[in-house]
Amino acid sequence: MATANEHEDPEAEAGCLSGLRILVVEDSWHVATAVQSLLRSFGADVAGPVACTAEAERLVAERIPDVAIVDINLRGGELAYDFIDKLSGLAVRIVVMSGYSALRLHQDKVAAMLHKPITEANLLAAVRRPKEPS
Repeated sequence: MATANEHEDPEAEAGCLSGLRILVVEDSWHVATAVQSLLRSFGADVAGPVACTAEAERLVAERIPDVAIVDINLRGGELAYDFIDKLSGLAVRIVVMSGYSALRLHQDKVAAMLHKPITEANLLAAVRRPKEPS
């Protein structure tokens, strides 16, 4: 994940995610831990990261997150479309991260689509930005 440029001051917004429970579903260890670290540094309560939907569903059953950051292609070739549908039904704000540009998602189910590689600033903006009303 790329860092913010020198004109942005992420420290000025420290704690801006305080009170948000964010689920991270990402099978790339490096990406997942970078996202987890960034979110925690801004005060978020982070669930995960997890690399498959079975683990993610277990965390959702324990406590529904406010926001879920989900990669479409997960461990072992698993696709997260059904899991995204389930989260949407629970009124969870969904931010999709993917290295692929052609995705079969209904735009009304996701708050933001981020194409990898992503920047810290774009991820933070997507997590904070409320879903547009349909």
